[in-house]
Amino acid sequence: MTNKLGFLEKPIAKQRVKTPAVLKRLNAETRARVERVKLLALDVDGVLTNGQLIYHADGTESKAFDVQDGHGIKMLKHAGIETVLISGRSSRLVDKRAADLGINEVVQKVKDKVQILEKLLSERDLKFEEVAFVGDDMEDLPVMYRVGLAVAVADASEYLFDTAHYVTLCPGGRGAVREVAELILGAQGLWNRVAGRYFE
Repeated sequence: MTNKLGFLEKPIAKQRVKTPAVLKRLNAETRARVERVKLLALDVDGVLTNGQLIYHADGTESKAFDVQDGHGIKMLKHAGIETVLISGRSSRLVDKRAADLGINEVVQKVKDKVQILEKLLSERDLKFEEVAFVGDDMEDLPVMYRVGLAVAVADASEYLFDTAHYVTLCPGGRGAVREVAELILGAQGLWNRVAGRYFE
């Protein structure tokens, strides 16, 4: 948000690349956890969306996804950090959104998220401590207990806050994933490489 209103008489041609402000919220222990992240795993409803399910008379449903969240995922991919989606529900809209963002691994209708994540990690030769997981409700707790960086969105169930290593300032479906992306890129020294091209 900016407090600048109206028009500048002379536009500024260039800006320096600013460090993500969310890095200031990290203590040394949490920063160390963020620095180890090699894979971002996301719940979908309540994390990539605001959690609302809109059903239409013809039996279809609608979901709203945040554009800035999507760009955060693309920046992570550009930096070599993969994002996977693990959802308890199933929706063709999630497959469509994942395809738009270049997310190759989408697992839906999941009852045991820990088991699925174990399989994904085994295929990638990764460890739980190298994973960041973002959740919003109690069914995400078993995964959050295991991963190196457990993240709860700002409007998550209160039961997640004691387990989370980091709670976002932004709510689910409205910037939370972008915040986590900037956190990872900033802490790992990748932000300037990925975002610098926008400030040239």
